[in-house]
Amino acid sequence: MWHLFIFPAVKYCSRSHTCGELRKEHTGQTVELYGWVRHLRRFVNGPFFLTLHDAYGSTQLLVEKTSPFYQVLKQVSVESVIGITGTVNVRPDNMINKDMPTGEIEVVIDNVNIVNAAEELPIQVSDKGYKAKDELKLQYRYVDLRSSNLQRNLRLRSNIVMAMRKFLIERAGFVEIETPTLFKRTPEGAREFLVPTRQPELFYTLVQSPQQDWIGTVSNFSLSAIFLTSNKSLANEVHPLYRYFQFARCYRDEDSRADRQPEFTQLDLEMSFVNQRAIQSLIEDLIQDIWPVTGHKFSTPLPFPRMSFTEAVTKISNITEAVGHLFHANTDKNANVCMFTVPDAENHFKRPEFDQIHNFAKRNDGDKITMLRVKEDGNWKGNASVNLIQNLKSQLQNEKAIKSGDLLIIAAGVNYKPNLLLGKLRTFCADLLETKGIQLRDPNEFNFLWIEDFPLFNASDESDSLIESTHHPFTAPREEDIGILFSDPLKVLGQHYDLVLNGNEVGGGSIRAHDVNLQQQIFEKILKVNASQFEHLLKGLKSGCPPHGGIALGFDRFMAVLCKSNSLRDVIAFPKSAAGKDLLTGAPSTISDEYLAEYHINSISPKTT
Repeated sequence: MWHLFIFPAVKYCSRSHTCGELRKEHTGQTVELYGWVRHLRRFVNGPFFLTLHDAYGSTQLLVEKTSPFYQVLKQVSVESVIGITGTVNVRPDNMINKDMPTGEIEVVIDNVNIVNAAEELPIQVSDKGYKAKDELKLQYRYVDLRSSNLQRNLRLRSNIVMAMRKFLIERAGFVEIETPTLFKRTPEGAREFLVPTRQPELFYTLVQSPQQDWIGTVSNFSLSAIFLTSNKSLANEVHPLYRYFQFARCYRDEDSRADRQPEFTQLDLEMSFVNQRAIQSLIEDLIQDIWPVTGHKFSTPLPFPRMSFTEAVTKISNITEAVGHLFHANTDKNANVCMFTVPDAENHFKRPEFDQIHNFAKRNDGDKITMLRVKEDGNWKGNASVNLIQNLKSQLQNEKAIKSGDLLIIAAGVNYKPNLLLGKLRTFCADLLETKGIQLRDPNEFNFLWIEDFPLFNASDESDSLIESTHHPFTAPREEDIGILFSDPLKVLGQHYDLVLNGNEVGGGSIRAHDVNLQQQIFEKILKVNASQFEHLLKGLKSGCPPHGGIALGFDRFMAVLCKSNSLRDVIAFPKSAAGKDLLTGAPSTISDEYLAEYHINSISPKTT
């Protein structure tokens, strides 16, 4: 998105032009350029060419045989930093490069300064035709960041952040604030990073998100609720802060993968005196406003389409009644079996792809999947017994229109877990097929969708007698369901909403319970949680807390979809590896016993077997 630069890129710099700026109209001018040597073309006993590259583009340089710098530049290595002074010439017609914005000109070198000669690099700076291992690219990230693709992604990210700030502050009346990064440990939930203090036995944790996520009976504690209650009531005495936002850094001590990092960014928005439709309308206006910055066509009608949670998860074929008994589904009233097919998979998938599907399922807590391949001769092959396959064939072949060459993937579990797993697997299989050149989705379309009407609670996987919050215990129930909240809580729907972009969840939010009595009864009567651990929140609700709600956009994932990338690493300047390590700096690293002692910590060696 180079057209977004509205200031002179040479301002505050030691150069007259950038490497992407010179055109035919500059012919005859003396210019000063700085950049990295990208390509060299040498000719025996004649002039040679090199390409000078910076963040704005590339310019071809000509070194005449008679130049006093001929021998110096002939030895220069790729990716060395040089500065040159030279004269702009028009290229001969047969040497014009129409694929290069500066392709009509070249600069004849008059003077050169070797600023920093580069050693031979372990990776090449290239956008096509060269692939290095991910670990090596992360280890030498400062080199990889010179590639045009990463430069383009990070500049687009910066421009979108700026556009979002402009909309929220100037057009929507938001205030940008910061909530703490050092926070108190929350029960259960995603594993948190501990931060020791020099006070014995006292620790901070790095905040998981502005809405602290808890998994289990307690999920998603809200820093924003505190701000909108205790802090907000104090602020309102001076000046009302009815709405605020932040680009918040969040931390979770979990294994990384393509769509997850141990540290990530959310755009968190919170508002008071608001309802669900108002927040959704705000996000729609925000996205429409910043969309021209993305350079993509806006594909989704306004307002965005909406779909209930139940409709979304049952898009995956539910076959409990048909074959549930084959998976012992009848032993659990919450049991669920579902499936989908990958048409003609036999012609596109080999052993590596089938292994990838299995591994993906395992990474997403899906141990109970069955994959059956319908061979061309009509035989079924897969990880199931002969008896099971025969029963499935007789009950599904006609009903589900399964044909030779198809792949059948079946998942079993409780509640909606199999549906959610197969939803992810279906997208993963589509990605695999598209790597084979089978175009299933229009890469230039960007479709948004709201998912809403989530159950407020669900039965625990551990015991039918336990009830858990589907998202977090602070989501308000729908007003029409309050009458059955305590008599039949599993039928209650909550005021929660997720934003989906091209099949990827890129945001989620809710309207919060602001009535202290309602919130306390949800803790104690439904979730069986000791409300005293939330005393600071309950005190805030008693302090004149207004009705409030909000949403958090997963900004890294949002950017990955916009940049058409399957990995968050392509939109983060310095991401972690799949093992959660910073390969550039070697973090995490060991700490000396002396330094640990300042924090009252003893290092214990792991047990070896």
